[in-house]
Parts: sequence; C-alpha cells; structure tokens
Amino acid sequence: MTVEHGPSLDSSETASDGIQTHADEGQPSAGQGSARFIRLAAIRRLARRSLARWRSIVATMLVVVAVGVTAAVYFTVYRADQRVGDVEAHRAIEAASDGAVAVLSYSYDHLDRDFTNAKSHLTGDFLTYYSKFTDDIVGPTAKQGQLTTTTKVVRAAVSDLHSDSAVVLVFVDQTTVSMQKKDPVKNETAVLVALTKVNGSWLISKFDSAA
Repeated sequence: MTVEHGPSLDSSETASDGIQTHADEGQPSAGQGSARFIRLAAIRRLARRSLARWRSIVATMLVVVAVGVTAAVYFTVYRADQRVGDVEAHRAIEAASDGAVAVLSYSYDHLDRDFTNAKSHLTGDFLTYYSKFTDDIVGPTAKQGQLTTTTKVVRAAVSDLHSDSAVVLVFVDQTTVSMQKKDPVKNETAVLVALTKVNGSWLISKFDSAA
C-alpha cells in the first residue's frame, strides 16, 4: 500500500514567504508615498497660479473690451451728436446775426429794398408786426428825418437750441445819421432773437431787447 503524504511544513512556510514577498512588492514604500504627495502638492500650486493668472488676464481683457465699447459709443454717438449740435448752433447764430442787421438797418433813400430784405428773415407774428411797424412808423419817420441807420454785430451766442427752435443773444452797435444832426448817434444794445426752423431755414419769430 502506498501512503501519500501532504506537503511538508517547510514547503508551506516557503510558499507563505513568497506570497508575503509579492504582496510587499505591490505596495509603495514610505519614501515613494512622500514623493508622490510632494508632486501632487506642486501640481496643485501650479494649477492655482495658472488659474489666478488666467483670471487676471480675463479681467484685463474685460476691462479693455469695456473701455473699447465706451470709446466707440463716445466717438460714434456723442461726438456725432456734438458735431451736429455745433453745426446747428453756428447756423442759428448766423441767421440771428444776419436777421438782426437786416431788421435794425435801413436808409431813407431805399426803404422798400431794406424792408423787403428784412422781411425775408422773419416769420409768423413777428413778420406781421414788423410789416405794420415799418409801414406806419419807421418808414415815415426815416423819410421825414432822412435817417440812415447801420448796424454791426459785435458778438452773438446761442442761449437755447432745439431741433426746430433756438434763442440767440446778439450784441450790436448801431449808428444813425440824419440831415438834422451833424454828429452820428451811436447806440450799443443787446437783443434776444428767437428763431424757428421753417423748411430747413432759421427765421426770426421774436425780437426783444435783452435789457
């Protein structure tokens, strides 16, 4: 009879030692774990620095974009409106100045021509008033006294300006000569000229002394 014997104790111990050895090889040592931790910490610090840097770059880009948009709005909208306003103000000042000279200047030897020229600068109720005033008072008085009045604008400035109306303050020097007086009579005055836009042109709708 053959008797089979199990593995010896020495063999079991050897196998057990082999298994333990392989298990130890699969686990990192204390030194390897510390190195890995250091590498991960360094990566995290680098990531945080990169994120902070990109946040700064993005913030700067947003500021630049905002400034660019503001500048674009200023130059395309505000400056455009300002240029249009400057042009209209200049036209209003020119119309008020030319009209003031026409209204306040006349000569007894060509009154009809002077009054007709003045009326071309006027509109509305003031045109009606001026026509009656010159026919009833200025014309007869100028002919009787042989009066000649010349007017020069010293300076003018816009007091109020809208798309279809404006007010201009005009300072003028007047000189009147006549056959009855040897020396000319000079007068400095200021007038508020109200303008209304009619068919694209500024016309005087009111004419008052600024005193």
